[in-house]
Amino acid sequence: MSKLRYDFQAIAEWIGEGETVLDLGCGDGSLLRHLADTRGVLGYGVEADPENVKASIRNGINVLQIDLERGLAGFEDGFFDHVVMSFSLQAIHNTIGILTEMLRVGHEAVVSFPNFAYWRHRQAILNGHMPVSENLPHQWYNTPNVRFFTIADFEHLCEMNGIVIRDAIGFDEGVRVREEPNFLASVGLFRLGREH
Repeated sequence: MSKLRYDFQAIAEWIGEGETVLDLGCGDGSLLRHLADTRGVLGYGVEADPENVKASIRNGINVLQIDLERGLAGFEDGFFDHVVMSFSLQAIHNTIGILTEMLRVGHEAVVSFPNFAYWRHRQAILNGHMPVSENLPHQWYNTPNVRFFTIADFEHLCEMNGIVIRDAIGFDEGVRVREEPNFLASVGLFRLGREH
């Protein structure tokens, strides 16, 4: 079995035994498989790519092929304990809409994304090029990403929209960053809720 992705390990720490999880942009279902095996969660995946849908099914994951830009209308309010979107938020046009939907159908939302303000990304721009890295692996002309934002930008967006940040972790090459995450972290991972 391949090594578990570092952000999956951190996400698993936030999820309790037997809880319900909806994974948006679930890829091959690796996160949900891990959560089912280690936490006994009841999980569902949402994925647009047909090959990833097939891979999720092979991985034993309940998966739906849905265009996330259209929202989550088929899901009841508060049905899930957690709604996860790992490394997909930057590829969504309707950022506020999907965050609102995640917090409508789930009690908590968990998102991870590449931090465009990471120092190596800044260095690439200073050198005259768009950054290409492990977390931003595409060239500017073929990237699926439609949003390039920073940890600070995301925190500001949450504040403006009444989204509570319950926990946040920065990572650099899989290692937790404790100081200045907007500069030193290549990835931001956030646990979100709503104001009561």
